[in-house]
Amino acid sequence: MEITDEKIFKIALITTLIGIVGLIIFSGFIEPKEVKISEIDRSMIEEEVVITGVIESVKKSSTSNTYFLEINDGTGKLAGMMFESTVIELEELDTPPEMFLNQKVRVSGTLTEYKSTMEIIVSNANSIKIVN
Repeated sequence: MEITDEKIFKIALITTLIGIVGLIIFSGFIEPKEVKISEIDRSMIEEEVVITGVIESVKKSSTSNTYFLEINDGTGKLAGMMFESTVIELEELDTPPEMFLNQKVRVSGTLTEYKSTMEIIVSNANSIKIVN
């Protein structure tokens, strides 16, 4: 059996299509990993993670509609940030950011570093939920 360019092309095309279909099917099952605040380090910058903890403070920026959170999961504290677009989404759902104060929440977001401090960016209204 002789391998020709046409056969290689067909094999590559079929493999690519199978891969794309697999990505589409399984993309709904991929979730960010849940971590403890004490486990977070600089190697995790730009990673999507989930943290469960208590919101100890909610502060509004003096210059914009951005909110700053302090999350404590018992192993440490982490700063959280909600930009105006997320705040607007939450207010449309009748859940203003202040509602999360002293509540146990599950927060998913992207880890970033600002002024040598790690923080999590809450990307949308579905990224923060009160848990029991």
